Amino acid sequence: MIERIRFDEKGLITAVVQDANTKEVLTVAYMNKESFVKTMESGETWFYSRSRQELWHKGATSGHTQKVVAIKTDCDYDAIVVEVLPEGPACHNGTASCFTEVVQQNNEVGSVEIIAKLVRVIEKREQEMPVGAYTTYLFEKGIDKICKKVGEEATEVVIGAKNRDAEEVKWEAADLIYHLLVLLQEQKVSIYDVLDVLKKRHEEK
Repeated sequence: MIERIRFDEKGLITAVVQDANTKEVLTVAYMNKESFVKTMESGETWFYSRSRQELWHKGATSGHTQKVVAIKTDCDYDAIVVEVLPEGPACHNGTASCFTEVVQQNNEVGSVEIIAKLVRVIEKREQEMPVGAYTTYLFEKGIDKICKKVGEEATEVVIGAKNRDAEEVKWEAADLIYHLLVLLQEQKVSIYDVLDVLKKRHEEK
């Protein structure tokens, strides 16, 4: 496959680094042939610094390495997407992604990105148990309370659907998803493992 990769006149190719779970774009960097090969062989991202004119291993000093899940190329073989599992933030500013500044936003839309954010918040709530937080209350009450809430919210979704009330279905479904994420955290079952089950079932058809 590497023989088909088209490096530019400077021997570089643009590498878009993407979180394999959330699909969030983390950063854009460059690779030359050597760093591309090292990335494939090591299973972690290596890039080429145009300013320093040298290879660099992501996380070598910070510890924020990126485990490579997949490398994909576009139809012209002159740009790649590297799907990774990041150990810590991708940006040197300490943010998960380098893409944090909004230039223009015409509309607010729902996105699966909120699932990843909720997962992080719920995990943090369980670790820190801040007083007054509803998620803390659920973890304090334990699995019986959490299961009860999942059941209640599922029933509310059904009632809303039976009533043909789209607005009620929307809100109750949101409550159900949140409480289900709390249950998964309590059970130490990753939502990404659940999504992997769905993916495998889809591929079997």
